[in-house]
Amino acid sequence: MTEFWLISAPGEKTCQQTWDKMNMATSQTNLSTNHKFNIPELKVGTLDVLVGLSDELAKLDSFVESVVRKVAQYMADVLEDSRDKVQENLLANGVDLVTYVTRFHWDMAKYPIKQSLKNISEIMSKQVSQIDNDLKARASAYNSLKGNLQSLERKNVGSILTRSLADIVKKEDFVLDSEYLITLLVVVPKTSYPDWQKTYETLSEMVVPRSTKLLFEDQDSGLFSVTLFRKAIDDFKHKARENKFMVRDFQYNEEEMKADKEEMTRLSTDKKKQFGPLVRWLKVNFSEAFITWIHIKALRVFTESVLRYGLPVNFQAMLLQPNRKNVKKLREVLQDLYKHLDSSATVIDASMDIPGLNLSQQEYYPYVYYKIDCNLLEFK
Repeated sequence: MTEFWLISAPGEKTCQQTWDKMNMATSQTNLSTNHKFNIPELKVGTLDVLVGLSDELAKLDSFVESVVRKVAQYMADVLEDSRDKVQENLLANGVDLVTYVTRFHWDMAKYPIKQSLKNISEIMSKQVSQIDNDLKARASAYNSLKGNLQSLERKNVGSILTRSLADIVKKEDFVLDSEYLITLLVVVPKTSYPDWQKTYETLSEMVVPRSTKLLFEDQDSGLFSVTLFRKAIDDFKHKARENKFMVRDFQYNEEEMKADKEEMTRLSTDKKKQFGPLVRWLKVNFSEAFITWIHIKALRVFTESVLRYGLPVNFQAMLLQPNRKNVKKLREVLQDLYKHLDSSATVIDASMDIPGLNLSQQEYYPYVYYKIDCNLLEFK
């Protein structure tokens, strides 16, 4: 499972004892794989500040998680055909997410522990808001480029009733620069080829005899050229439609066709140029956002543990990776182990709003508990 439970319990005689007791109760029966989760000695501040901070951190946690997921999902969208490569690019500090979480160490350079908890949380919030704004701008530019390219590409595929004819027809297929004559392009169902050959010269007056030529076929129809006098165009189109032959609205214009091709080449080149830097930006900023997210979880455990277990600071944070088959049993074992910490925990109503205890967002247990889910992608 890529799901972790980050919990804390008060230190018994020593914090090591708390760890040993939990580890013994869960890992020997294969309920979970456990790791110590190291949180440094942070500045506690006043109780009032902690209560307020606890609420703010809950909001910050869900905001940062949403940004982490957005960056991961956008990486999957950008990598289009190589989605199996997405996971390789979703790293934190150069290692896979499970490794990063299980070997978590507080980054002292980024988040100096001499600063107040409020300051640290504000640094985190600013950082991730910046990533969120940058992502919106970059995604919008790249998506617009990709959208324009796709709509041009769509014109070059599909039925000859609707697709662009620029790469199908050649200059020599047309009578050009004639005051009197014009070449039309007609789509004829394959089953009606014999009818077309028999009737096209008589669909209207002034059709040039033996002027039809098959230029292209798809699986249903063929594209024929036919030359006639300009003054007969309307009559010819009308009669063609009655016979289920469809005249395409097309005029051969070399300049226009060249411009379309150049536009497509330009968009395709621009997309390739932007692709590399965009993937690099996503990798770097995914790592930044994910690392910040796990630091926020650490801040929440610290704040909540102090609020629940009191001062001096004395608790052990522990990371459990539940065995998928034993999730229910693991909950029961932890309940037995820690029910003495809060006798009301089993009956507390999650809709009650107790400041500092964020019950509305979270299941409530007698021990501090937060979930970390490293499975960040929803493949469509």
